[in-house]
Amino acid sequence: MAAQRGQRNGVGDTPPAPTAAELTTPIPRVVAEVPAARERARAIPEAAVARLAVYLRVLSGMQDGGVGSVSSEELSAAAGVNSAKLRKDLSYIGSYGTRGVGYEVAVLIEEIERILGLTRKQSVAVVGIGNLGHALANYGGFPGRGFPVTALFDVDPDLIGVPVGGLPVEHIDDIPTICAEREVSIGVIATPPPAAQAVCDRLVEAGVQCILNFAPVVLQVPDHVEVRKVDLAVELQVLSFHVARRADNAAAIESLNGQVNGVIVS
Repeated sequence: MAAQRGQRNGVGDTPPAPTAAELTTPIPRVVAEVPAARERARAIPEAAVARLAVYLRVLSGMQDGGVGSVSSEELSAAAGVNSAKLRKDLSYIGSYGTRGVGYEVAVLIEEIERILGLTRKQSVAVVGIGNLGHALANYGGFPGRGFPVTALFDVDPDLIGVPVGGLPVEHIDDIPTICAEREVSIGVIATPPPAAQAVCDRLVEAGVQCILNFAPVVLQVPDHVEVRKVDLAVELQVLSFHVARRADNAAAIESLNGQVNGVIVS
């Protein structure tokens, strides 16, 4: 039985010479690379994905400042992580840098953007145009990072048709139609808690598969829908814990110092 090309027939044998067709026909790299990149993306831990977004922000600032290359130590210090963790995070996307040179900023930005799905714009709809919704609709940083806000929704009749951030506010009953027409991929819920689930259901009906939820409720969604929750009260409570712990540590140290100073050494 003849050996497959690239395998040996036996000890000391050499593989068959490639045919003329194999020498002249290019290997289709793109077909093989795309699944590989997707497999790498699926294997990245969620905590690392969050840090990749931070690295991208830092790198974009460096690029704007004319920086062409950066070492892992410089990037880790700017991002607020240790260099070992940064190198591990970047290894998930297949980027290992060059010894003595570091990472090319433009190349690393391109690699992270590809993994984060930022090679095409992700249209955003904001639902709930109260104080928070107004702020989100008017935030100029979203379009520049690939997240243009293309639709706004509310139930307040005084808001319907009123432009906010250059867009007219639509009624939430129109979410399924408008989000589908404008190919909205990310929905932002900034409504009062009682309305959040109904809004979420409308977004899912429109085909929106990613939701950023500012309402302090747990949303029930199908398995294929990704939800990220931002609860500002919880974040403040976490910060309060750290403040209290530092105060307790300071009090314990002060008490210990008082005991040591009170000891009479003969």
